[in-house]
Amino acid sequence: MQRGPILHPDRCFSAARLQRLAAATLIALLLVLRTGSVRAGDPPVGVVSHIKVLSDKVADVSSLEAWKNSFIKPGMTDEQKVVALWKSSVSFVYQDAPPIELLHEGCVHDTIKSFNVYGYGMCCCASARIEQMARYLGLQARGYGIYAHSVPEVCWDNEWHLLDGSLANYFTRLDGKIASLSDVTQAVQGWLKEHPDCRGNGAKLDQFQRADGWTGWKRGPALLANCAFYDSGGWWPARTHGWASTMQEYDGSHGTPFPFEYGYSQGYEVNIQLRRGERLTRNWFNHGLHVNGVLKDGDTPGCLTAKVGEGSMAFLRGLGDLTDGRIGSGRREYEVPLADGSFRTGALAVENVACQIEDHQQPAIHPRDASQPGRFDLGMPSSYVYLNGKAVLNSVVGPGGKVRLLFSDNNGLDWHEAAAIDRSGEQTIDLGKFAFRRYDYRLRVLLDGAGTGLNRLFLAHDIQCSQRALPALDQERNTITFSAGPREGTVTIEGSTQGGKQGKQLTPMDFHPVLKEIEEQFFRVKKDGASVTFPIATPGEMTRLRAGGHYRLRDERDQWDLQVSFDGGQSFKTVDTQTGPYQGICKYVTLTDIPSGTKAAQVRWVGRERNTTCLFLLRIDADYRHPHGGFAPVRITYTWEEGGIEKKDVHVAKSPNETYQITCAAKPKMKSVALELDE
Repeated sequence: MQRGPILHPDRCFSAARLQRLAAATLIALLLVLRTGSVRAGDPPVGVVSHIKVLSDKVADVSSLEAWKNSFIKPGMTDEQKVVALWKSSVSFVYQDAPPIELLHEGCVHDTIKSFNVYGYGMCCCASARIEQMARYLGLQARGYGIYAHSVPEVCWDNEWHLLDGSLANYFTRLDGKIASLSDVTQAVQGWLKEHPDCRGNGAKLDQFQRADGWTGWKRGPALLANCAFYDSGGWWPARTHGWASTMQEYDGSHGTPFPFEYGYSQGYEVNIQLRRGERLTRNWFNHGLHVNGVLKDGDTPGCLTAKVGEGSMAFLRGLGDLTDGRIGSGRREYEVPLADGSFRTGALAVENVACQIEDHQQPAIHPRDASQPGRFDLGMPSSYVYLNGKAVLNSVVGPGGKVRLLFSDNNGLDWHEAAAIDRSGEQTIDLGKFAFRRYDYRLRVLLDGAGTGLNRLFLAHDIQCSQRALPALDQERNTITFSAGPREGTVTIEGSTQGGKQGKQLTPMDFHPVLKEIEEQFFRVKKDGASVTFPIATPGEMTRLRAGGHYRLRDERDQWDLQVSFDGGQSFKTVDTQTGPYQGICKYVTLTDIPSGTKAAQVRWVGRERNTTCLFLLRIDADYRHPHGGFAPVRITYTWEEGGIEKKDVHVAKSPNETYQITCAAKPKMKSVALELDE
């Protein structure tokens, strides 16, 4: 008697299990068709990361490394490097009322965030940028406070040199070298000794500047008279400040200029990530929205309505600015693909959820086992600051059932209920109070009860972006470069050590650190050996850790050790040490020696104090490999106007690296660039 194959009991498939396997195979096939992944054994692509669309008319400033590649060329002298970084700062960030995130102890002090998200800031922001970029290039830098202003210095050729990235100037000595702060103060104060009636007298100085048809200022200090950045009337490029204000800022009558580290955060990068159903639109215009205006936590910047090429922004045309304005609005939308189950590859976790394509049951998603809640978590990282948010749901709620939305802005450590829905139909949930000022959050959806589920989940946010960094077009031919990859995401720890301003922002304490002999505010060390330890976990295999902060170490014996553990805290390795004496110094390091398979680490700062040892602006970034990351075709839609007529270019990038051309017959008025995975 012929016998069939013997099946092990564990390998026997029930009809239900066979149905699920068939459904899973169908989902994978659909995803292969949609994403273009054709290699045998390839997992379905759920997330495409590090998407870039660059124009040959605008430099890539998406990260410090990209900025360096754009502006720092082989063979440059140190002076040429610093002039290039100064020019990049002046080009991409305009002097205006600064953005307030309540995250950086005040204004936004992060070069790459300032370039890409905002494009405007004040003198303290500019000083921090110059210092950050110079140190990234391996040069010494420091900041100074002067009267009603702040300026940075950078050291090369064993000399300090002042470059003002805020008022867009520097001074050149007779020997052709860029002057130091000391050179400027000596020149100003030496002249004022001969003209004591002008010291501290703004009206008198203004009168002197205006004399003889706005040429009087040229009879002032020679160092200033020879400065190439004053116009013929003695005004700096933006014409908001000029010779008269310079003479007051450096006159010393309000105290000697003092060293001051304004501090900066480092770690933010532009990493545009897309899933099926997700669309990012960035506009060369704004809807009147800006980060200060939502809760009135700061002044309205003039560049919200001011025009590039006019008034105080006229000089920006000469720096390559093709935009009409500085503040841009944008929109991030995510129509979560529920019914076919493809949302799974873009989710952080899915438990006990069945989809319509799997069991042919309604609604589109529902608990697989109705006796237990179904759950899925979505990560919502953004390269641009969220200004508001909403969730639109079409829910079906069975008898006694409920659909709940939970929100986490501290990497899933804590959850807050955003909505509890006990009736069927369409619901709109305001997520703005949770998402405002955030760059990342997690949304958990809980489906409880038989017959309960969702037919639709749509997430939308307005974002803020700087028009200056967007890939603008110009008249005639434009070369567009598209790239995608590596397939990485980032989990970030960052918060205000000043307490988050009454709950309006995250603090480091929201990330559950363990403190030992250290104060919560400013992490001031109480005794030697004091420490603060942060746990950090990633959804996929960790690829690198980036960490650091703004250190206060007033005594030469004050010290901070940065340490890392990959074995649950059983052992720590010191990866960086910073000693004093510094009123303040910023330092950030990158660790790439990560044990294979790592998904969790502990990052610890250990302090030693003799005078004052504090830690501000700490930031930890854990980069990880997306479990369902890869490449899928990306649709790029440019919209602009020529002579009042709308033009559009749609290109589908079918490989991770492509170059193509867009030709504008006339000077374009840029409108938007939108990105989404091609269906």
